[in-house]
Amino acid sequence: MSVAVSDLDLVKGCLENNRQAQETLYRNHASKMYHICLSYAADRDTAKDILQESFIKVFRSIQDFNPEKSLEGWIRRIVTNTAIDYYRRQKRLRYFEDVNEKLNETALIPDDENKKFNTDFVLMHIKRLPEGARLVFHMFAVEGYSHKEIAGKLNISEGTSKSQFNRARSLLQEWLSPVT
Repeated sequence: MSVAVSDLDLVKGCLENNRQAQETLYRNHASKMYHICLSYAADRDTAKDILQESFIKVFRSIQDFNPEKSLEGWIRRIVTNTAIDYYRRQKRLRYFEDVNEKLNETALIPDDENKKFNTDFVLMHIKRLPEGARLVFHMFAVEGYSHKEIAGKLNISEGTSKSQFNRARSLLQEWLSPVT
């Protein structure tokens, strides 16, 4: 029977460079953080790279963690910022990508129109969004950033953030509406 270790004990162990504490902290949070990386990344390999880079940052800055706050929230913020930084470094943000190519792809629509959309189906369509629109959509709709915060983090105008969010929302509505 294993004994659950508290987040504070794990942080203390990480501060002491205890490999077992680091591994346990990673195992406790990696799966949830990987899903965050997937929502920002274009593919699974990129998501894994972002996750790895994020946990390196977590372990390097663990002394900055405030024990009065949520460890998961602190790690989540590092993962989100790492994903954003990744795209800045790669200079891969393309805010005005040609949408025609995306629209001409065959849309995957559930066979039964009455069937509720499952999470994988919706996520598949979110992945189809142009990269810039997808990133802004995720930051605003999922992470809860304001357009002003998004603009500051991505070095774009607040208006660009709003227009990219609206673009993403319109495309998703078009792709997810029943075919008539």
